[in-house]
Amino acid sequence: MARAATESSLYNASQYDERMTEQLGGRQDFFTSYDEVHESFDAMGLRENLLRGIYAYGFETPSAIQKRGIVPFCKGLDVIQQAQSGTGKTGTFCSGILQQLDYAVIQCQALVLAPTRELAQQIGKVMLALGDYLGVKVHACVGGTSVREDQRILSSGVHVVVGTPGRVFDMLKRQSLRGDYIKMFVLDEADEMLSRGFKDQIYEIFQRLPPRIQVGVFSATMPPEALEITRKFMNKPVRILVKRDELTLEGIKQFYVNVDKEEWKLETLCDLYETLAITQSVIFVNTRRKVDWLTDKMRDRDHTVSATHGDMDQNTRDVIMREFRSGSSRVLITTDLLARGIDVQQVSLVINYDLPTQPENYLHRIGRSGRFGRKGVAINFLSVDDGKMLGDIQKFYNVLVEELPANVNDLL
Repeated sequence: MARAATESSLYNASQYDERMTEQLGGRQDFFTSYDEVHESFDAMGLRENLLRGIYAYGFETPSAIQKRGIVPFCKGLDVIQQAQSGTGKTGTFCSGILQQLDYAVIQCQALVLAPTRELAQQIGKVMLALGDYLGVKVHACVGGTSVREDQRILSSGVHVVVGTPGRVFDMLKRQSLRGDYIKMFVLDEADEMLSRGFKDQIYEIFQRLPPRIQVGVFSATMPPEALEITRKFMNKPVRILVKRDELTLEGIKQFYVNVDKEEWKLETLCDLYETLAITQSVIFVNTRRKVDWLTDKMRDRDHTVSATHGDMDQNTRDVIMREFRSGSSRVLITTDLLARGIDVQQVSLVINYDLPTQPENYLHRIGRSGRFGRKGVAINFLSVDDGKMLGDIQKFYNVLVEELPANVNDLL
């Protein structure tokens, strides 16, 4: 099984600094590093209704880039954030934007550019979900859709526009999208955007925005063109570089089960438990509410299960984990919050009842079961909407996830 990439980072930090300094004409003072780390969303000083949206979306604990990147963005600083795709960059800048919007003013205050229509639409969905309790109005402005419809939506007023450079530039030129109120500008996957030849359009868009504007550049790599953009348009940016994880997926067999509809997952789970001789297993779901719901449903069917999530106090969680470690409970239902803390030797099976909301968390969930030199099995429940995320996970870790075979008992 392929390893999750273990290179310590895209470049080690000192080489990176030298290279960046050289490309910025020796101006070491151009950017500063930002070292503050916030271990929880609660510690970031975010609006109450933004926190509600973050937890409802299924983010329990911030990813490495979110721990470092959300707060400087919320402070209005220009940021260069460099991390692999799938590490939670979208959640970082969406949270930063949602924290700073003035919701009473229904004008476009934030503009996000992405290299593809699919990514722009995906970012729009995340922004809407995280801003659900704030009443945010978001529009995805992408090619291949009706120009007139775009104009109608923009004239009715939105807080955030997420789009591809071509269509966004067109809307600015027609003055259907006005730059007057825009105070935040984000380039997502900047390296991708520049390699697709969008450089001139990005420059043109910049020219039409107010001179004092907060800029965020998010990218997996920093080619010279991306650095040139940061030099031209950013004001004392802080740089945040996130390293790749050292865990591995080696020795873990990974499968998926097509369940089509969300409501069929429960039956599928119960069928599995009836056919499998499992020592201990962990079931991951995406929200605290779902932990409670699934725990009740399993107990109704006479399964002995334990459950933990972020709403429980530490003492309660410790007791539950002790029971699980001792083997008096065989099944643990939990959220990503505890994915990094489950070092249970006997766990032979991890079930992703819900696929994680970001690929990075997949490793933290199933990377446990192959520890201590033993084999493990991970089974992913796939509903109709999960195909893209599974594809992202396979690409991110360079692994192949196959359909669950009938003889699954032989694997455990």
